[in-house]
Amino acid sequence: MRRFLSLFLLVCAITVLAACSSEGAELSSDADDASSGSNVLVAYFSCTGTTEQIAQWIVDQTGADSYRIIPETPYTAEDLNYNNSSSRANREQADASARPAISGSVEGIEQYDVIFLGYPIWHGQAPRIISTFLESRDFSGVTIIPFCTSHSSGIGSSAENLHTLCSDRVTWMDGQHFSGNTSENMVNEWLRTLELPEREDPVVREFNFETRTVMLNSGYEMPIAGLGTYSLTDAECAVSIDALLEAGGRLIDTAYMYHNEAAVGQAIRDSDVPREEIFVITKLYPSQFDRAPEAIDEALERMGLDYIDMILLHHPGDGDVEAYLALEQAVADGKVHSIGLSNWYVEELEKFLPQVNITPALVQNEIHPYYQENDVIPYIQSLGIVVQGWYPFGGRGHTAELLGDETISAIAEKHGVSSAQVILRWNLQKGVVVIPGSSNPEHIRENLDLFGFELTDEEMAQIRALDRNEKHDWY
Repeated sequence: MRRFLSLFLLVCAITVLAACSSEGAELSSDADDASSGSNVLVAYFSCTGTTEQIAQWIVDQTGADSYRIIPETPYTAEDLNYNNSSSRANREQADASARPAISGSVEGIEQYDVIFLGYPIWHGQAPRIISTFLESRDFSGVTIIPFCTSHSSGIGSSAENLHTLCSDRVTWMDGQHFSGNTSENMVNEWLRTLELPEREDPVVREFNFETRTVMLNSGYEMPIAGLGTYSLTDAECAVSIDALLEAGGRLIDTAYMYHNEAAVGQAIRDSDVPREEIFVITKLYPSQFDRAPEAIDEALERMGLDYIDMILLHHPGDGDVEAYLALEQAVADGKVHSIGLSNWYVEELEKFLPQVNITPALVQNEIHPYYQENDVIPYIQSLGIVVQGWYPFGGRGHTAELLGDETISAIAEKHGVSSAQVILRWNLQKGVVVIPGSSNPEHIRENLDLFGFELTDEEMAQIRALDRNEKHDWY
């Protein structure tokens, strides 16, 4: 059997209580902590402990994470009384539409490539709570390996019926039946017969300094240097975007809350540059989250564009998951090419990502030499997500101090460039897309002229030493 790859991505399991034993006592589930980093999950439902034992042997052999499926309403001894036709278990098994609720969920479940799915056999079938689990999310791209425990019934139709609940993009492998007297060696022997897919680590999106672009995980190329339009009025937008496009820039960042989407769209439409060469980003504000589908259509209408290259959620807020799911639908509908997040950091991402289906193509955060996010940036990049920085020059009230910093000014003098160019080049060499804002055409041209020099490792280290963890805005 192929060796299972381990992965450093997020892993969480849940510690919950269940009452499933034949005596009706409440049992504690010792689900794994967020430690192993495996891309294999053993998810199982067990009442008497037989399935749990098999699951544990699989975990021991593979290094997988484990998740015990716990019913929201625990099964009592009477619920499991097979001799009573009206018992809860018998009623559920007689009703193909029954879906007992599950207590909790698997956080970070999207990271798993392989799921062993274990259950006892009840009247020849899997307990209906297994159907609840399979219907809890889209397992497309995942390999599912069922296994069951029973005294006599094989896995047979139980696995076949569960398979029908999954999309065509799920790889469903032949399952295995284990009796109550199965030994650990028998389980290990079965595991050795399996050929499991190996996971490819997420690709860190490398910048192409020749084309001045990066390939997003959505399959679209995005320029790595552009223009931010925050605080630009409609008239300023027109002048700034004209200057950007004339200088060869093709990346424009706006947002609903900048109140200039219409001006940005007008400037794009009035340009001689083909639409497909321009990459425009806008954002939904939390006040729009509860009506995200309409807000997306309104953005398209305001900008007068057939599609938007990327839409971000402006920052976390109530209903952000539902709003992001609306963005996913907009991608499916061809209205938006790529989607992402703004002002999401490690803690927010760990909570958010397990609840969505499409990995963000981009995360946009405040990044400058006084607030470097040296732990956050590698984490985001390790997920195959591109990082983009706003406030590259420190933001309101801090720009003069940052551009006048002695260390940065000395590096700029050595290379014959401006301090602004040094800061932007520093970002690019960290793998951070830059979108400095300006209404000055000369500055806009200068902010794109970043590819004729390179900072040395020593100079990068000197700038790294300037980090104060000094955030200049509340996002």
